[in-house]
Amino acid sequence: MPTDVRLRGVYVPLITPFDADGSVAIDAIERLCHEYLEAGATGIVALGTTGESTALDADEKRAVIDACARVCEARAAQLIVGAGTNSTRSTIAAVQDLAGTPALVATLIVVPYYVRPGEAGIVAHFRAVAAESPVPVVVYNVAARTGRHRLTNPLEGFAVLGGTDSFLFPLVVMGATGAICASAHLCTGRFVEMIECGLAGKVEEGRGHAEALLPVVNACFAEPNPSVFKGVLHAQGRIPTPDLRLPLVAASSRSVDAALAAVERAS
Repeated sequence: MPTDVRLRGVYVPLITPFDADGSVAIDAIERLCHEYLEAGATGIVALGTTGESTALDADEKRAVIDACARVCEARAAQLIVGAGTNSTRSTIAAVQDLAGTPALVATLIVVPYYVRPGEAGIVAHFRAVAAESPVPVVVYNVAARTGRHRLTNPLEGFAVLGGTDSFLFPLVVMGATGAICASAHLCTGRFVEMIECGLAGKVEEGRGHAEALLPVVNACFAEPNPSVFKGVLHAQGRIPTPDLRLPLVAASSRSVDAALAAVERAS
């Protein structure tokens, strides 16, 4: 749909923290949202890959969305919600359920995974979803998860958000308008500064941020996402447990310690 929504800056694809009893830690979600927006993030992405959306039931997903929406609405920030599946019909139902969500500016729709449709099928999928969505659609492709290594070049008027954390600065310098950046769970302010430098054409200053942050990125993806992020946030006292839901498991202490050291050097 035509839109005047402007996607720009850093969006944090929020983890889903769990309490000791295994339930979703709603209070921790709200605290993290406030922290990231206070640090300069433009908005929050709920129920992305980093949020372990496939491990949550319908009620838990709604609770996560509502918690993020409360904070984003209170802070006049943008909320993007992941709603894509590998079924067009299920995806349409998911986006329709988002109607009326406060602060919602877009929905994140992944290229259908596992079934590996051809390009014509992918285009038809996104057209069908966009036609039913109450908000604009962010097309989300990550080749390692979808099996698609190339998509048709974006049409005029499309905005591109980077999603591979180690390449975010050059992507912005080349014309991307921002990033959905999992690594911005940590060193948030510096990631924001890096992206702003790229948007302003401050290449040397931005390169300095990128070089300092690359060890953080590498350390945080040493084990399956979001295990290291959760380990670090728990060690920092910001979430109640480092737990994930199977088939994902908690990061090793070695990886968490390495990421903590990288964060300290970059801070």
